[in-house]
Amino acid sequence: MPAAARHTSTALLAVLLLAGCTPTAGSGANAPSGKDAAPTGAGANSSRAIAVGAGPQAHYTVQEQPTAGSCHYRYDHSQPLEDPACTPGAISPAVTQANLTSTICRKGGYTSGIRPSSYVTGKEKALNAKSYGYTGSMRDAEYDHLISLQLGGDPNDPRNLWVEPPSPGHKAGAGPNNPKDAVETKLHTAVCAGTTTLAQAQQAIATDWSTALKTLGIG
Repeated sequence: MPAAARHTSTALLAVLLLAGCTPTAGSGANAPSGKDAAPTGAGANSSRAIAVGAGPQAHYTVQEQPTAGSCHYRYDHSQPLEDPACTPGAISPAVTQANLTSTICRKGGYTSGIRPSSYVTGKEKALNAKSYGYTGSMRDAEYDHLISLQLGGDPNDPRNLWVEPPSPGHKAGAGPNNPKDAVETKLHTAVCAGTTTLAQAQQAIATDWSTALKTLGIG
């Protein structure tokens, strides 16, 4: 084949190949954008949907816990955080932005009326400690609602409960006393004051309780 013909054939082949190419996912014309873009980076989990539990029950039963040793604590500035694969959080369908004044923001102790008995939570706590491989003092560990009851967390959904180890500086034998409790109270105050929404508070504490106040700009 003459050189000129070979050159023309090669050029034509290159054009055809280029015409058949399509941009790969995440680049060019096919890259997702706006609200359809997949979340990436450090804040990828901050907008995930939170599961809805069964809500308050007349009679609670001991819930099955994750397999022993399958859950792993994380730490942020030495503060213990839950394993999001085991404890992603769950909210109660009985608490909504529209009924705050008759639920978590009402006077008269909303949470005390929906809290499971210690008979149920005591058994769950022992099982969950095995899930997380916790071997410290059970007296100093709290069986904690990740999304607290005063923020509309589900009372007995296993996705919303974890054995929270003592924070650094905790006095041994003093019982559960973690800074997360103060964060929950401040978020509750902000929700009831209307300075943040219920959904925002739930999302912030489920993502990282140790940074929830900073995330929402609450002093």
